[in-house]
Amino acid sequence: MSSTLARAPLRRAGTPQTRFHDLRHTAAPLLLSKGAHPKYVQELLGHANISITLDTYSHVLPNMQDGAVRALEDTLS
Repeated sequence: MSSTLARAPLRRAGTPQTRFHDLRHTAAPLLLSKGAHPKYVQELLGHANISITLDTYSHVLPNMQDGAVRALEDTLS
């Protein structure tokens, strides 16, 4: 797909000029921050393995460690 064709929907929507990669790089952290499973995000983005997804986007999951600790506490109590 040519970049001109890819930009047409963005122009119609009135958004600033944005590369497709920018949209991907925005969608992933939004999905993860809303609780989407990282495996789903990996598949959506087409990453070869989940480590690529988590290495790239884990910074948007600052409470990930807190959630793991709470889950362990709940399991052991």
